[in-house]
Amino acid sequence: MIRYPEGLPFILMDGSELETVDPQLRTSLGNGRVRVRRKFSQTPQYKSGTVLMRTYQQAALFEGWWEHVLVSGTNWFEAPITTPLGTEMRVVRFAGVYSGPAKVGPTLWQFSFRLELRKRAILPAEWVQPDAAEWILHASDFDILMNRTWPEA
Repeated sequence: MIRYPEGLPFILMDGSELETVDPQLRTSLGNGRVRVRRKFSQTPQYKSGTVLMRTYQQAALFEGWWEHVLVSGTNWFEAPITTPLGTEMRVVRFAGVYSGPAKVGPTLWQFSFRLELRKRAILPAEWVQPDAAEWILHASDFDILMNRTWPEA
């Protein structure tokens, strides 16, 4: 799997909205009701992002990587992305060409783009069963307790 180049700045996600493709199929019935069913079990999410390059070399590397390694941005790649699950490596690709580079300082270059996340950033099914909800809702308390109880671990 292609990885986001080391040495390039972290991808900053604009705003807080992850746009999710609707997995439902809705069919209007003659009586005014609607029949709803799941059409897809896995749909992508989209997120706007920017990256601020600090040097000419970083900007040149980003454009070359996008064009030659990602084949004009069409290939999937792994990058650290922040979602409600935290910051983790996610498989993404560009949803079209980036905007920029925009010169925003003496040597600062900004690129803006929209990313497609291959899989939705959601918890696995076994984690959200009724008896597991408390573990998720109080995970930060559990982490604090464990670090106080067993700090050497």
